[in-house]
Amino acid sequence: MTENTYNSNDWLDHEDELSTGDLALEERAALRRVAGLSTELEDVTEVEYRQLRLERVVLVGVWTEGSAADSEASLAELALLAETAGSLVLEGLVQRRDRPDPATYIGSGKVHELRDIVIATGADTVICDGELSPGQLRQLEEKLKVKVVDRTALILDIFAQHASTREGKAQVEMAQLQYLLPRLRGWGASLSRQAGGRAGGATGGVGLRGPGETKLETDRRRIRARIAKLRREIAAMSVIRETKRHRRVANSVPNVAIAGYTNAGKSSLLNALTGAGVLVQDALFATLDPTTRRTETPEGLPYTLTDTVGFVRHLPHQLVEAFRSTLEEVADADLLVHVVDGSDAMPEKQVVAVREVIGEISSRRDDPMPTELLVVNKIDAVGELGLARLRHLFPTAVFVSAHTGEGIAELRERIAAMTPRPEVVVDALVPYARGELVARVHREGEVLKERHTEEGTELSARVRPDLAGVLGEFAVNGSRA
Repeated sequence: MTENTYNSNDWLDHEDELSTGDLALEERAALRRVAGLSTELEDVTEVEYRQLRLERVVLVGVWTEGSAADSEASLAELALLAETAGSLVLEGLVQRRDRPDPATYIGSGKVHELRDIVIATGADTVICDGELSPGQLRQLEEKLKVKVVDRTALILDIFAQHASTREGKAQVEMAQLQYLLPRLRGWGASLSRQAGGRAGGATGGVGLRGPGETKLETDRRRIRARIAKLRREIAAMSVIRETKRHRRVANSVPNVAIAGYTNAGKSSLLNALTGAGVLVQDALFATLDPTTRRTETPEGLPYTLTDTVGFVRHLPHQLVEAFRSTLEEVADADLLVHVVDGSDAMPEKQVVAVREVIGEISSRRDDPMPTELLVVNKIDAVGELGLARLRHLFPTAVFVSAHTGEGIAELRERIAAMTPRPEVVVDALVPYARGELVARVHREGEVLKERHTEEGTELSARVRPDLAGVLGEFAVNGSRA
């Protein structure tokens, strides 16, 4: 045989090496356009997420407060969101106003200028950096003659692309329907102006109500019914999540939640700490479904790590409502590992945005925010000067690189120091016939002293109340649970 002979087991070995995240990434990017094979005059850029044609978009923002750098950063983030959704950004415009125009968002004069830019660039979509009212949306589409999308609809679209589990898909669908409900539009003004016996009446006349409104009312009824059904389904699925959470609490296993801005490297950090192998991609909202993995402190004490959905500035309230059961993983955590993207131009803005959402969740439940451990990730992409600035901004943070592994050992030690530890000290003489109790003390507690005698294993350990109660019958020297 020659050296180039194909081994039939090679493919199987390759499949065994792939993690769950690798397989998900391959599936997400399964259909691509090969560069250079197009017969058109212009080559087509490689398309992600199975988009065979990139939408050509123009971005528009209104600068009402803050500095010019803040408004430009917001528009740059909007551009990343648009690219993640499968769009090609052609132009970005920011207008300085005291407040958005109630009719057209940017004012009638600027709408004409925007129309000229749309024609000149050949754009087919305009994306606004804010949530548009139904009236603003309708006015802009009528004047610009192209599709208009606001920031909320754009984020919802990305969530719809990336949702993979049944619960995630139901949550995204409910958020989209809640957004769509007040924005339903009819078939035009002519159909709604029909009048019967009483011209100008509120109903347009007996039997002659516009068919546009009739269709709208039918659609609204269906959407409301669908939202009600999705609420019931999500509530039923949240019961499963609650059961798993209560099981962890009953077993006294501390829960550490990883939260942070989107694309800050939360999933990469989970992989670095536990080897979970979840999907990692340099894209906004790449992973939506929470992943929980069990790991141990350097001393051997078990705890769970949960990777949660990412946050963003002005996160749509529909998503906060729909993902409530998922986001409550953060509020119920014993420790919150708040991941910050150190390579971002304004990491302090990310911290504020994340804390706002977490504070909103905690206030709804009347619960205090969990203890926070700030972790600055991606320090391998920051120079010495940038790292010095980050250390000044976040003096108590842990600085790591999930990509290179730098700082991961220190992070493990900080997590171990901040997670709840067993609080009951028990001195017990456990018979050899009850060896499973000794194993459980080693697994769940902190052994301070251990000695083997003729009667059994003599232990001095720090354990949790439930295990202390089990060891109570073997307690010595008056030690009780």
